[in-house]
Amino acid sequence: MDSRHPTCTDAELAELDFPVLLRHGLAAGESRTALYGDGAVGAAVVLDRLGTRPRSVAFLAETVRAVGLAAAAELPAPLPRADAAAEVREWLAAAASIAGGVDADDAAARWLKAVATIIELRQLARA
Repeated sequence: MDSRHPTCTDAELAELDFPVLLRHGLAAGESRTALYGDGAVGAAVVLDRLGTRPRSVAFLAETVRAVGLAAAAELPAPLPRADAAAEVREWLAAAASIAGGVDADDAAARWLKAVATIIELRQLARA
């Protein structure tokens, strides 16, 4: 595969099933590569389109690390914008459903931090 030519468009990446990616990717195995690859980029596309600031996602990542996925999924506003919060709440609930303990919490926090970084890079590239 030629890395200079992406195989998926932003629109295709935004249509990924993030709850499924999280459930399978946090459980380890080959699915983790898809979660941290196309999954992180696709999530960044979705949240960027919703006007989410990267630091909000980075803060959520630290919250997940501190309180765990289950508690983060119960937050009334995991992100400041209502549309983004609703989207992310679904992702967090799916991730929390695997009962992976601290390891899953940490992996989800790292994934959210990667999503935040990609959002920031996308925004800097447009500036």
